[in-house]
Amino acid sequence: MTTRKTPTPVVAEPEPAKCPTCKGTGEVSRTVRVGRKRRTVGRQTGLCLTCLGSGEASTD
Repeated sequence: MTTRKTPTPVVAEPEPAKCPTCKGTGEVSRTVRVGRKRRTVGRQTGLCLTCLGSGEASTD
């Protein structure tokens, strides 16, 4: 007769911390202004320079 062992639970890796600048999205928005009076015309989305678009906080 063979005895059965219960499988050991799989330990999940902890989730990396989210970037505080982009809040984990990898993108940041900036206001676009034009003209001499610096009139606001909209917003432009770009790559987050803190995490380089990964959305994860650096470990440094």
